[in-house]
Amino acid sequence: MECYCLICVTEPLAQQTPEFHHTMMQRCLALAQKAAGRTAPNPMVGAVIVQDGEIVGEGFHPKAGQPHAEVYALKEAGERAKGGTLYVNLEPCNHYGRTPPCSEAVIRAGISQVIIGMIDPDQRVAGAGIDRLRQAGINVRVGVEEAACQRLNEAFVHRIRRQRPFGILKYAMTLDGKIAATTGHSAWVTDSEARASVHKLRAICDAVIVGANTVRQDNPLLTTHGLSDHNPLRVVMSRRLDLPTQAQLWDTTEFATLVLTQEGVNPQFQKTLQDRGVEIVGLPTLTPATAMAHLYDRGFLTVLWECGGQLTAAAIADQTVQKVWAFIAPKIIGGGNAPSPVGDLGFEQMTQAIRLEKTQVRRIGNDFLIEGYLQTSV
Repeated sequence: MECYCLICVTEPLAQQTPEFHHTMMQRCLALAQKAAGRTAPNPMVGAVIVQDGEIVGEGFHPKAGQPHAEVYALKEAGERAKGGTLYVNLEPCNHYGRTPPCSEAVIRAGISQVIIGMIDPDQRVAGAGIDRLRQAGINVRVGVEEAACQRLNEAFVHRIRRQRPFGILKYAMTLDGKIAATTGHSAWVTDSEARASVHKLRAICDAVIVGANTVRQDNPLLTTHGLSDHNPLRVVMSRRLDLPTQAQLWDTTEFATLVLTQEGVNPQFQKTLQDRGVEIVGLPTLTPATAMAHLYDRGFLTVLWECGGQLTAAAIADQTVQKVWAFIAPKIIGGGNAPSPVGDLGFEQMTQAIRLEKTQVRRIGNDFLIEGYLQTSV
């Protein structure tokens, strides 16, 4: 096992400091993050077991259907778990799903104290796991690093509360607000460092959505470009299936592609794509809302929108975007008809503008990233 000498202490558990608890919870979050993009529809969870100030077991939930983080940590700790403290960023489950309840495993192991980052919003849990542990005589503390725990699993919380995946809108524009030149040429608005950060973002998403015009204009690949072995499902939305016969997205030998369209549209072209391994799903009505409903039914947590202005405006109007990653390149392209990131939202006054909240600004290479949450979605 790795050694974390900086956090080892010799104090009895009852005397451990708040700083120690926070450090252990941060370790849980780091472990949980290892499975980012792979756990849907489950949350990301990491667990650490401490005995006499030393980590004796840890683990994380790798994907749905596999054991939960607590099980891996308990297995690694073995007999050393008895009388120890369990740290976990999400309340242990207390129900039978694909796996048995973790609360019972914790009780059987003889854990004396459980430190929890946040309560599980799933109504099948929602405090029941905590109640079961306390009934068994285990000391339970809740809320250590709660804000960080909420951020880590914001997509899971959104999915549980809204019955929809969490939507992230990503776009890159010039300083004068253009995503391409008047000709449609857009390679590249940002530099390689910013593009690499997008590839990393894709690695933690379950799907990435573009519209038909993006396929025609950019012929995107929509993968992580080798930065991760996890790639999102590539999704194309097209009501009329007026798509090119040749596109990188139609090569499904390594990466899957789904085309969402309306029922009965262009059956001949549908067959052409299906023969290449592309999945086609026809919906009664194709909108961002119905697309997200379909992806929810598939068990997805996080969906990345990388589309043009018209589809972006529709996605915002349908409240399918909760978070924004807006890259700004310090360059000017000009052009009265050059496309902008967001199409018509029907607003006529600046007071109608949708604000971003909880914003952060980062410099990535020569470019800048503004990250925030849509006010209507917080």
